Amino acid sequence: MKLLIHFLRLIRWPNLLFILLAECLFHFCIYKPLYPLAGQEVDFRFYLMLLSNVFIAAAGYMINDYFDVNIDQINKPSKVVVGAFISRRWVIFWHLILSVFAIYISTIVFPFKTFWHIHLSNLLAILLLWFYSTTFKKNFLVGNIIISVLTAWSIAVVYFSKLTIQEILQPNISDSANFKFAKLTLLYSAFAFILTLVREALKDLEDMEGDEKFGCTTLPIKWGLKPTKVYLSVWLIVVIALLLIIQMVVIPFGWWLSALYCLVFIITPLVIVFYKLPKSFTNKHFNELSTWVKVAMLFGILSIAFFYFLF
Repeated sequence: MKLLIHFLRLIRWPNLLFILLAECLFHFCIYKPLYPLAGQEVDFRFYLMLLSNVFIAAAGYMINDYFDVNIDQINKPSKVVVGAFISRRWVIFWHLILSVFAIYISTIVFPFKTFWHIHLSNLLAILLLWFYSTTFKKNFLVGNIIISVLTAWSIAVVYFSKLTIQEILQPNISDSANFKFAKLTLLYSAFAFILTLVREALKDLEDMEGDEKFGCTTLPIKWGLKPTKVYLSVWLIVVIALLLIIQMVVIPFGWWLSALYCLVFIITPLVIVFYKLPKSFTNKHFNELSTWVKVAMLFGILSIAFFYFLF
């Protein structure tokens, strides 16, 4: 039982639940209401794609901890799993197994000729997560952007998995359902991208001690504490402003409940982060701010459920 608990910690099971929740809500609360004639084979393909995506993410978390074991012994020694509870050899083995199974499941679900973009994206995700762990995360901003792109893709992949390569190259934008689906995909992917940039920068602030010792050139190490806070503040202002503009647009349509939800459960946590950021200096402070960002992300994901009733 203890081994299972440590394995679940290694693959970041709460983050995997985030992925499951986001993709399931996007499929059942946006795609299905927009395309009510979609058959059960579409759901079956979605379930297998979901399993493939979770395997890729789990493998990515494993390989990250594998290469980060020395840094983690400084930044979070009580949370180190690799080498302490699960051997490095087994971590590499499970990373390989999960990655291979993810690719295999994808080949079963999607015909290569018409959905080669899905196979390419899966392969790129696996490679990017590997090189992120070995190299990119140590470089200025590169690692943060890669993780933000992959987080955004975990939502966008639901949209692109419904389209053949021909439909992507020649989209039917005149169809209202297609237009709404594409617009919401862009909206939620952008939301995920920006908040992940913020969360990754806060993690860099929290992990400065270990990162600096092992030669990483993360944002706060290269720029310093104050400029990094300015960087975070700018992104927070951008996302808060965009969310407020969206609420002003939807209120005339009578979407008062969703607007109130966004104000209380998404915008308010981000305002708290913005307010507390200048007064934050310790690891504990930055961890608290990161938690508030996760709260905003969680309720942002849950807001997808509104569209089940609005469409």
